[in-house]
Amino acid sequence: MKRKTYQTTINAPREKVWAALWGEDTFPKWTAPFSPGSRAVTTWEEGGKILFLNGENEGMVSRVDKKRDNEFMDIRHLGIVDKDGNEDYESEKVKPWADAHEIYTLNPAGDGKTELTVDMDVDEEYEQYMDNTWPKAFSELRAVTEK
Repeated sequence: MKRKTYQTTINAPREKVWAALWGEDTFPKWTAPFSPGSRAVTTWEEGGKILFLNGENEGMVSRVDKKRDNEFMDIRHLGIVDKDGNEDYESEKVKPWADAHEIYTLNPAGDGKTELTVDMDVDEEYEQYMDNTWPKAFSELRAVTEK
């Protein structure tokens, strides 16, 4: 796995970007480039579990490792969940990316703008996919945030 950094500037203050990142209505919109119909089942509380699910109710089991509202969220990916709700933390399918982090940092960028940086542990198999998809996700995030 290797750590990749993805970055964008959004024409909105950190509080608005934060709300769009983790909002129940906005999260599915900006994450659609990764998986249409995606959603997160969570309270977004530090130490809390997250189920990142696609339209077929399959996805990832993760945890909020650290959180500072409007500034920082460190998400640790732990396993997968199948369409029947079974969680898998140990299979060969999980091992390549178990304990991977996805870290969101929001910094003021002047004039009411926010610089969003996402540092992410990526398995080589998915590196090109992430490189191609993050710009699309950022575009969707700007669309829902800059209104």
